[in-house]
Amino acid sequence: MKSLNIAVIGECMVELQKKENGLEQTFGGDTLNTALYLSRLTKNKGVNVSYITALGNDPFSLDMLEKWKVEGINTDLVTQLDNKQPGLYYIETDDTGERSFHYWRNDAAAKYLFDQKETTALLDSLFSFDAIYLSGISIAILTDNGRHVLLAFLEQYKAQGGKVLFDNNYRPKLWNDQSEAMSWYLKILALTDTALLTFEDEQALYGDDHLEQCIERTSKSGVNELIIKRGSKDCLVVQNDQANYVAPYPVEKEKIIDTTAAGDSFSAGFLAKRFCGGNTLEAAYAGHVVAGTVIQYKGAIIPSNVMPDLSL
Repeated sequence: MKSLNIAVIGECMVELQKKENGLEQTFGGDTLNTALYLSRLTKNKGVNVSYITALGNDPFSLDMLEKWKVEGINTDLVTQLDNKQPGLYYIETDDTGERSFHYWRNDAAAKYLFDQKETTALLDSLFSFDAIYLSGISIAILTDNGRHVLLAFLEQYKAQGGKVLFDNNYRPKLWNDQSEAMSWYLKILALTDTALLTFEDEQALYGDDHLEQCIERTSKSGVNELIIKRGSKDCLVVQNDQANYVAPYPVEKEKIIDTTAAGDSFSAGFLAKRFCGGNTLEAAYAGHVVAGTVIQYKGAIIPSNVMPDLSL
């Protein structure tokens, strides 16, 4: 089986989480979470995961790079800026495992990823990848120029046969207004092969009342493979005009500790199974299994020794 090279574009931040004896510092971010879990799940399976972002040269940035390498993530295309640093967020988690976030990221290095003199060389390198994964947050954090540069690249990349994978992850605070976000989402969806959409985010962005609205809009954009994530409910897989529900992996309510990265890890499980030959329904269940495991532990990244075996 031919090896696959997957590029994941986005932002990773310094994560602070309250613990019994103070604060614990780790790192996280929607696309980094997906990249890391995808790397773990496909280790020695012929899938090579590269993370594409911008960091600084500060201790946090250097620590991130080292930890990513340990996880098997290729960091060769990470841009490092002398005058910038990664963003930071603090997580509060309630008794049911639901979390709220506080962010410091307005001038983070990742915002300027596609505004550098090295950007042309970076994009030239990305043409060699089999698939590119990004999220709504990946687009939202960029400068306006950076968004246009990325869009122009994706248009060329898609025209040359590259596959675009998109997770909606809509965060209203990252956009000037709803219409700006909607415009950019529709531009990206028009280039997307596989869309992994959280229905709550679709409702927040477009005002959907029914799943059919999401299906119609996304299918009209030309998306070939649509997965609608619905938290603890069945997800919906739409492909070739066929729609199928896939039941979640059962997790006892008292075992749910922290829902951080549930959606990101679902995407990783789905893609891992898909890249290794599984069909969409098998991949959707794999996504449920990974997410169901992740929510039983604190923080975005769970210990590597408790990762589920998807028998890829």
